[in-house]
Amino acid sequence: MYEGVVYLVGAGPGDPKLITVRGLELIKKADTIIYDRLVAPRLLAFARPGAEIIYAGKEPGCHAIKQEEICRLLAEKAGEGKVVVRLKGGDPFVFGRGGEEAEALHEAGVRFEIVPGVTSAIAAPAYAGIPATHRDYASTLAIITGNEAPLKDDSSIDWEKIATGADTLIFLMGMANLQEITQRLINGGRSSQTPAALVRWGTRPEQRTLVGTLENINEQAERSGFTNPAVIIVGEVVLLREKLKWFENKPLFGKKILVTRAREQAGALSEKIEALGGESLEFPTIKIAEPVDFASLDQSIKELNNFNWVVFTSVNGVESFFKRLRHHRKDIRELYNARLCAIGPKTREALERYGLLVEYIPGEYRAEEIAVGLRGKLTCGERVLLPRAAEARKVLPKALSEMGAVVTEVAAYRTVPAAGNSAALKEVLGRGEIDLVTFTSSSTVRYFVEMAGSPLLSATRGKFAVACIGPVTAGAARALGLQVDMVAEEYTIEGLVETIVKSQESEFRSQNSEFRSQNKSMVFYL
Repeated sequence: MYEGVVYLVGAGPGDPKLITVRGLELIKKADTIIYDRLVAPRLLAFARPGAEIIYAGKEPGCHAIKQEEICRLLAEKAGEGKVVVRLKGGDPFVFGRGGEEAEALHEAGVRFEIVPGVTSAIAAPAYAGIPATHRDYASTLAIITGNEAPLKDDSSIDWEKIATGADTLIFLMGMANLQEITQRLINGGRSSQTPAALVRWGTRPEQRTLVGTLENINEQAERSGFTNPAVIIVGEVVLLREKLKWFENKPLFGKKILVTRAREQAGALSEKIEALGGESLEFPTIKIAEPVDFASLDQSIKELNNFNWVVFTSVNGVESFFKRLRHHRKDIRELYNARLCAIGPKTREALERYGLLVEYIPGEYRAEEIAVGLRGKLTCGERVLLPRAAEARKVLPKALSEMGAVVTEVAAYRTVPAAGNSAALKEVLGRGEIDLVTFTSSSTVRYFVEMAGSPLLSATRGKFAVACIGPVTAGAARALGLQVDMVAEEYTIEGLVETIVKSQESEFRSQNSEFRSQNKSMVFYL
């Protein structure tokens, strides 16, 4: 049996991309992962198939597993010869009780390693535009637990020294004690006018920041319902926020956007949304499947050198076609007699990855424009192969046939409903958590409506915006009763994201204009 080992891994402050390279490497190889409440759920998706996942989260007054049991469990799993990852929010040695767990493992004779993580004490202020230190404002820094009741007689915190002993004070998980913390600092000699800030859910799209002074920050927090998990920052560095805040200035910051693409393709859109500050929730409504029958596709591959044109209308069509070509032990040499057409730049790029050059790509990326563009290029009687989705619209083959082409339309793949969690989808829609739903094809619309259900969509009409990749998708959405708010001018993922950003910027300008018109005297004096 292999010797077991426990890795105490810091998962970072919330943004899953702030995990360390070493941390991610260990998540991927672990046999068992025991994780905390503040660990980004997306990190668990990197666990290998069959890995054991155990939740050991702690909330005030509610512990899924007691600390003693966690220590025993770590030793037990390692004793079975397993690679165990103890995944902890932030850094395991910064108020993460990693030291206690490492001690328990040492006493049990279990091999362990520590993998530091990005602590929220530094990351949350940084994402709020507040540096922990600054040459002109702060040369010293103290990180203090906020969990310890400031008024207890046997406090391990020397409040009089802490109050004035460091330029920047950062308290973790101290919202329940905020009033006592600020009062103890003032009593210890810190000016009541010292800038203070609260950062909730730092580094995540739902991050919220509140700024005040030691004197009024608690009152502001109570008025706005500010709660844990939050970081408290005290010091002159808070004044830099207005200059340095960057995360909250991103165009999609705070927006929850539903991505309905197939799981294999959702990542490209999700990454762009998150890069712009939004939160992407992936609920694939479709998946790409093989055709029910390969007969027509296989026959077209046998006759490939007889076609004058091969027209690809999607990246899926390209990938499915060449996958079947390889299945028959054939390659791109079979296309020596054919000219190639691609519906858009992404489809062209997919073909270019196979070393193929595209003869024609329409200016507008839809089937109707392919037919228009091929007039004058396509000779009557020429053979055209269309490898595409089984359920694709008949507009293109009909138009090409009317031009005199001999069209062979074959199913290279099918778009079928994804086995998604419709209950979870209904829950997030019903709670009003979604700001925007994106659709990249008519099939994503169709299966979204089936998963969500017409009654729910009627009840939530107007509570979320709808963005479509092009007019065909938008038409499908309207036909199924959805209100379409945005349609991309360029029918690509980049075009869709650009349209969403422009809409958000327009909304922001409109809100500012309304604010100015309602507060003319205030604006005048500002």
